Amino acid sequence: MLELDRITKRYGRDTVLDDVSLDVEAGRTLVLFGPSGSGKTVLLRLIAGVVVPDAGYVFVGGEDMHGVAPEMRGIGMAFQNFALFPHLSAYDNIATPLHAKGNGVTAVQRRESVERVARLLKIDHVLGQRPGELSNGQKQRTSLARALVAEPRLLLLDDPLRNVDAKLRFEMRLELPRLLREQGTTVVYVTQDYKEAMALGDRIAVLDAGRVDQVGTPEQVYLRPANRRIATLFGDPAINLLDAQPAIDAEGVHVRLSDQRLALDPGLAHAVGRTCTLGVRPEAIGFGAATDRSAIRVSVEAETPLNEKIVDLVKTLRGREILVSRPAHEPGPAGTDAHLVVTTADALLFDRASGERIVPAADGAVPPTRAEAAA
Repeated sequence: MLELDRITKRYGRDTVLDDVSLDVEAGRTLVLFGPSGSGKTVLLRLIAGVVVPDAGYVFVGGEDMHGVAPEMRGIGMAFQNFALFPHLSAYDNIATPLHAKGNGVTAVQRRESVERVARLLKIDHVLGQRPGELSNGQKQRTSLARALVAEPRLLLLDDPLRNVDAKLRFEMRLELPRLLREQGTTVVYVTQDYKEAMALGDRIAVLDAGRVDQVGTPEQVYLRPANRRIATLFGDPAINLLDAQPAIDAEGVHVRLSDQRLALDPGLAHAVGRTCTLGVRPEAIGFGAATDRSAIRVSVEAETPLNEKIVDLVKTLRGREILVSRPAHEPGPAGTDAHLVVTTADALLFDRASGERIVPAADGAVPPTRAEAAA
């Protein structure tokens, strides 16, 4: 449904988007995720046609959008600031795209379409009210209804949940995927909230400084991030990053943490001799018994209950701080002295200089770096 081919956009000397290529299948949701200033909103506006690329092509439904006006692209868009007409009722705000279509839509058809989408979004009881009389949640749903009512072939959502309260944001993360599936809409969704990205996206495209660093399913991006930067953007509490020097012996590839041997994937033999960073998610670490062969002795410095989980800050004998996340119902150590057990199958290894994840080799072959693969 959507293909972006080598898109570049500059403002003066600043390159906001640098050779961006992406595609979205019909009926799927692609989340554009990245920190503030990474180029997400510019890319969305470029797809909509309100910004023109300096290089590259936008195809919607296989059609080149070069020279096609925004209103002719069959695209709906909802903004984070709602952008509602204050003098119009919620009903008239939602109906705006249907008026724009001209005389092809009758008054009866308009009413049926507006009421249908309003019922889906549970705002049918406020259709007679103006934006000033609506809560932020109702404004957000009105803005979304306006984007959906004309049944666009492509829907662009620019961080639409950013200005609503936490309860509604949680509810909409559950409701939006269902609603979009019912509509059969193809969606590009912008957010800088990793939980939102994980909940809503069939795929996630991670943007940083105008470039696409990784595209994959939520599981792929979380468990196998392309680089150290992406690893730090996903997860709460944040991933543990520890200096490591991979080595190999008769038992295989390993690193040492506080003088304790931690086995690594055998496919990481090509990382031996490189200066690396070991990445371990807090949920991949647990408390174990002192008798466990791979147990690491630590002291518990602090414990923070976070509803469904408890996060412990521990310190190794050599002073390294590590975060441990466990379910709230799982008991922790009895005192300040404890032992950690690391699920090394979930451990990640990054090249310290480049930040790239070192990919385990398959069948003894050393995988190329991203730069080598691009060349």
